[in-house]
Amino acid sequence: MTVAVLDHTRDRSARSNSSGAALSLRDVGKSFGAHRVLEGITLDIEAGEFIAIVGRSGCGKSTLLRLLSGLDTTTAGSIAVDRMTDGWRDAVRLMFQEPRLLPWQHVIKNVEVGLSGVLSRVERRGAAEQALAGVGLHGRGRDWPMLLSGGQKQRVALARALVSHPRLLLLDEPLGALDALTRIEMQTLIEQVWQEKGFTAIVVTHDVAEAVTLADRILLLEDGAVAMDLCVDLPRPRLPGDQHAAAIEGILLKRLLRR
Repeated sequence: MTVAVLDHTRDRSARSNSSGAALSLRDVGKSFGAHRVLEGITLDIEAGEFIAIVGRSGCGKSTLLRLLSGLDTTTAGSIAVDRMTDGWRDAVRLMFQEPRLLPWQHVIKNVEVGLSGVLSRVERRGAAEQALAGVGLHGRGRDWPMLLSGGQKQRVALARALVSHPRLLLLDEPLGALDALTRIEMQTLIEQVWQEKGFTAIVVTHDVAEAVTLADRILLLEDGAVAMDLCVDLPRPRLPGDQHAAAIEGILLKRLLRR
């Protein structure tokens, strides 16, 4: 087991053919009026990495994700995706805690919302059906959202995020409202599609066990800054109760519970 400040050399060869986006943040800050939320965030994220961001409520986790999605702009510093400071937002998709499905549209139409660009009706339908099959919902396209369970709704939201083949997928506590068993199933699904598609993934979560289960690397934010940058060098899949995973969880919890 390795628990340390990140060493990028461990997986570089494995990610050389990744379709994900590489990110570079330099002295990024964000303020809302006089209230400073983020300050001095400097990070390098490799193409195809899975990053988890943890921290106490109000530490700036979701704000950082909104900056990476392009929903908000920085008040200091710069963000570059594949060395571009502009023109990269079409390669990014954001998945929220709530599925945010359109109740008046069938499941297939909800997935098609995630498509951009000029596509024929047949192409849109085919892409949406393929995305649904990829998240285990083959044949459910004509269902109404109200007929789906919470986990199934999140699968639709994941399909909507993936249908346009993003190079960077951002997940803002996407499993927080699910029951324990459904949450484990969704963690497994997210890990599987990440491995298959090769995109870069960044998830915000309050659950340190979830962070250790999913991530190559965990960033702990405190007061708008990176207080910890941990490498999770454990084989996949990571099973609940693993002693090495528990040791990493202990390191994170000790810091989070520090007064």
